[in-house]
Amino acid sequence: MSIEDQSGTTVFCRATDYVPKKNWRHFLIGRPLSTADAPHQTIGKFLGLAIFSSDAMSSVAYAPQEMLIILAAAGMTALHLSVSIAIGICVLLAILVISYQQTIHAYPDGGGAYVVARDNINDLAAQTAAAALLTDYILTVSVSVSSGVAQLVSAFPALGPFKVVVAVVFVLLAMVINLRGVKESGTAFAIPTYFFLLMLYTTMVVGFVKLLMGTLGVVDSPPTDLMEAHTLLEPVSLFLILKAFASGTTAVTGVEAISNGVTAFKEPRSNNAAKTLIFMGLILGSLLVSISFLGNYVGVLPSEEETVISQLARTVFNSRGIFYLLTIAATTIILIMAANTAFAGFPRLAAIAAADGYLPRQLTYRGSRLVFSKGIVALAIISSLLIIVFQASVTRLIPLYAIGVFMSFTLSQAGMARRWWKSRNLKSGETIIERGSTLHEDRGWLHKMIINGLGAIVTTIVMFVFAITKFTDGAWVVIILIPLLVFTFSLVHRHYSRLAKDLSLEHYSPPVCIANQRVLLLLGGVHKGTLAALRYAKTLSDDITAVHVSIDPVETKKLQERWEMWGDGYRLMVIESPYRLFIEPLLEYIEEIDRNRKPNEMISIVVPQFIPRHSASSWLHARTADTLRKVLMSRKDIVIMEVPYQVH
Repeated sequence: MSIEDQSGTTVFCRATDYVPKKNWRHFLIGRPLSTADAPHQTIGKFLGLAIFSSDAMSSVAYAPQEMLIILAAAGMTALHLSVSIAIGICVLLAILVISYQQTIHAYPDGGGAYVVARDNINDLAAQTAAAALLTDYILTVSVSVSSGVAQLVSAFPALGPFKVVVAVVFVLLAMVINLRGVKESGTAFAIPTYFFLLMLYTTMVVGFVKLLMGTLGVVDSPPTDLMEAHTLLEPVSLFLILKAFASGTTAVTGVEAISNGVTAFKEPRSNNAAKTLIFMGLILGSLLVSISFLGNYVGVLPSEEETVISQLARTVFNSRGIFYLLTIAATTIILIMAANTAFAGFPRLAAIAAADGYLPRQLTYRGSRLVFSKGIVALAIISSLLIIVFQASVTRLIPLYAIGVFMSFTLSQAGMARRWWKSRNLKSGETIIERGSTLHEDRGWLHKMIINGLGAIVTTIVMFVFAITKFTDGAWVVIILIPLLVFTFSLVHRHYSRLAKDLSLEHYSPPVCIANQRVLLLLGGVHKGTLAALRYAKTLSDDITAVHVSIDPVETKKLQERWEMWGDGYRLMVIESPYRLFIEPLLEYIEEIDRNRKPNEMISIVVPQFIPRHSASSWLHARTADTLRKVLMSRKDIVIMEVPYQVH
């Protein structure tokens, strides 16, 4: 709308033709995208599976191994239990997929457990879900990248001493790719994701064909480092089985990601997201059972030296030839790329929580490529620190993993069950408008409530099993960390609530006009920059006092003489500083004026600041205004202004 069309209003709109100039960031993450490009950045099921399911699918590379590591404590005879445990995990996966399908259709704007808990339970439950999921996303990056590096070390042992450095480099690489935008990152991750599926299914098919033909052998020279470490074997107890089950449930931790990222899908986005979730469940379940079954048949052993996938692939292909190397390469890449699920989910969830005032508002801002850049960078930094602290050890990181996500599973399913209970009495045409969705009449509310209720019960049991069995292994860290995060959320929310209350115009009476403005003009010398500042000060008030802190009597005398000539008759206050301090005597004087200030009087401090021709030399000059701003910004009715004078 042009200005001519807006007569009678004080609000005017103007479109800008400015286009960001090219710089090094464009080369790294791509040219900036306009807000109008947002609808074109959505993805379909093909890319959606690569972006949001890579974590879940890649977990088959380490979940079977983590089960075997626990079962190894009972000796060789207990390893066959991994197949039964894998089937049990698949049952849990089926329950979660069915339950989260309902969540996706009910909440087409995404948000997952956080939004469901917020709308149907309470704010504390929502904060708990957010803390649990954000923790899980951070650990997803750390675990998946560390596991990918472990695969690489299995094939190339010489890289062992450098695995931490390699892992951090991969995290930073994933960060850069995700900063390029959802669609571009999806395209970049689609090739390795589907290459991984091709190689893993090829390995499984070849393995089963050889099994049926009776030509499938056993692992040649299996690593025995962990088996030999157990000199005293434990009995096969329920606790041991539950502990192995808890380790294996890390395979289902990626189910939540799709419900958080529904908005990234093309329309009809709920349908596309729900179908992607089904595809992911089928792929994950089939691979988990197949790897566990074939691994048990060929006699793979848990090891820190060689992964289960490596042992299985070299046995199926009878060598470390091209197919083995391709399988290891594909597994390594998908494990590293699995961090993309967290890079897709963490920033979105952080942005939703930030919009509700539980995290810094800056996390809601989209970057030049229409992604939540600050959330992506924060995730990369925190995950890298975890990798460094835990030395990229999957076994040391796994106990921290999955408790958070099962807590969010529980809250999400409990919230959905309550949602269906609320809809039971709605009649045709009646609605309940909530922050995250609109509740309509649903004749199938009862069976939906039963499905989500069953999901809540099962995930609660798994969460407690994980917490108890993994507590001494490091799970206590997460159990303590989540309440601390919730407490932090409450502090942030309290700050924003108080700020909103203080800034609110409700029941607010505008203050009376400023009766007088007292201007203090700081002088370090009398020169062109000083006179430019004096000229500006005159526009503010006639009550102007030039202030100079005297450190050198000789220079002060010269300044007084110059001021008499150029100061237009305005008074000059010289503050003697026998200890050659500048800021402290000045602040003492300002505070004295502030104490004696009249009602409705404003104190304005004008600081001449000359700008050198080359910015690189700016550090050679004092930044007095910056120092005063830091000290006086909390004081009421004191304004600090810099008057720049450009030196040509």
